[in-house]
Amino acid sequence: MQKNLSEIALVFSMICDTIGAVKEGICVSESKNYIKKEQEGGSVQISEEVIAAITASAVKDVEGVYGLNGNLGNDIASIFGVKNPGKGVKMVMTENNVAVECNVIVKYGQNIVEIAKAVQTNVAKALEEMTGIHVDLVNVNICGITLPDANK
Repeated sequence: MQKNLSEIALVFSMICDTIGAVKEGICVSESKNYIKKEQEGGSVQISEEVIAAITASAVKDVEGVYGLNGNLGNDIASIFGVKNPGKGVKMVMTENNVAVECNVIVKYGQNIVEIAKAVQTNVAKALEEMTGIHVDLVNVNICGITLPDANK
């Protein structure tokens, strides 16, 4: 029993370190990465959480997508009420570019290849229109599929 409690405490500690600070119910990383856009009269910094949230929303807007697949840390964090709008999205940011990876769950009976192409297009378009950053690539990992309800 003591070993199980120690393991749970260790996992919880790792999750807290991963999640960072929580502000207004949204997961906010303590070590944020930003893309900085210089403009006349100042600059705009766009955080990785904003880019992840835009990406997640663009993925979910594609017909045939059930949702995004997060990791164990996201699942446990959600139990404690921590919202992570970028769940299931990973990214690599450079000064003015971004490469994203989306872990997608599709609905049963859909054309997976066509859905993946639509996700790539929708994510790149949303990020470029909303932030002005160049999207180098969008990798789509189909991590699961929802099966039809056996009771129907």
